[in-house]
Amino acid sequence: MKISINDCAVVDLFCGVGGLTHGFLLEKFKVVAGIDIDKDCEYAYTYNNKTKFLQSDISQMDSEVIKNLFPTQNIKILVGCAPCQPFSSMTLYKRKKNQKEDNKWFLLNHFAKFIEEIQPEIVSMENVPQIKNQEVYNNFLNILNKNNYYIFAKVIQCADYGIPQKRRRLVLLASKLGNITLMEATHKENYVTVKQAISDLPEIKDGEICDTDKLHRSSKLSELNKKRISATPEGGGWHDWPEELILNCHKKSSGKSYKDVYGRISWNSPSPTITTKFRGYGSGRFGHPEQNRALSLREGALLQTFPKEYQFIPSNIPFSINVVAKLIGNAVPVTLGKVIAKSIFNHINEFSK
Repeated sequence: MKISINDCAVVDLFCGVGGLTHGFLLEKFKVVAGIDIDKDCEYAYTYNNKTKFLQSDISQMDSEVIKNLFPTQNIKILVGCAPCQPFSSMTLYKRKKNQKEDNKWFLLNHFAKFIEEIQPEIVSMENVPQIKNQEVYNNFLNILNKNNYYIFAKVIQCADYGIPQKRRRLVLLASKLGNITLMEATHKENYVTVKQAISDLPEIKDGEICDTDKLHRSSKLSELNKKRISATPEGGGWHDWPEELILNCHKKSSGKSYKDVYGRISWNSPSPTITTKFRGYGSGRFGHPEQNRALSLREGALLQTFPKEYQFIPSNIPFSINVVAKLIGNAVPVTLGKVIAKSIFNHINEFSK
């Protein structure tokens, strides 16, 4: 069967602000729509990608609505990253403690239902590695097997693919055309560093907004936290502080294992995983390598491999730093989107010979 990229159309479930979509567009795929429940995603998704955004609860959607987004006769590619917080280490710990479960946990089941009812030729799903140990993931695989998909699934280190983050992700690809696989790593042991990603941005202080880019702004620090970050060397953390600056919780044996909180990032290596809390100095190793502040919103976006010109909010309205940090931290890195899209392109070419 002769197929070209022009014969394909992509729908992005749980699209967020468009990291995965943008990767596919950069690889010349036609993305016909993105779907997300979060209204805050709409501006960034549509402005940067010029693609239809549907604000909808995936768990309440009819599969026919999604199926009808695909142009007739096109190869259907259904992609998405169901919210990964339910599968994070902290959430799994809370579940063991019988705390309240998150309804997002079951969104992967709805993704599987759409696959079964729409029968896309190609599927991509990515998530945190911990999902592999959960029943909902096994159910997802069973649906793919039942519907005659060839499946590839592997936990990768994103830094191996040119993303300036030490970020492990499970990438799953499935196809009805034949065997499919993820492309080989491009940067193994030759990582893109934090310095390469963000060092050309103007210097700013904590709580300051850059004159030329309002997204290049950082959270205001308390006087105590200013002393703490001033006492932290590049790549260091709270264990480098004098005794009087250390929090009581870190003096206990139970707190000594939390070495990354209140830490500075190193210039010459990838950053830690960018989360929704990256703008908080005390939330992880999110201190700037040399400036006495936490990462700015723009720095977080660049470490997520969004282009510097990517806009997350309209220029003429005030915005919440927490909301934008959430949008950036929840996103699929654009470069990971490109890697997935390239892998699908290679797969299509292989079965078009």
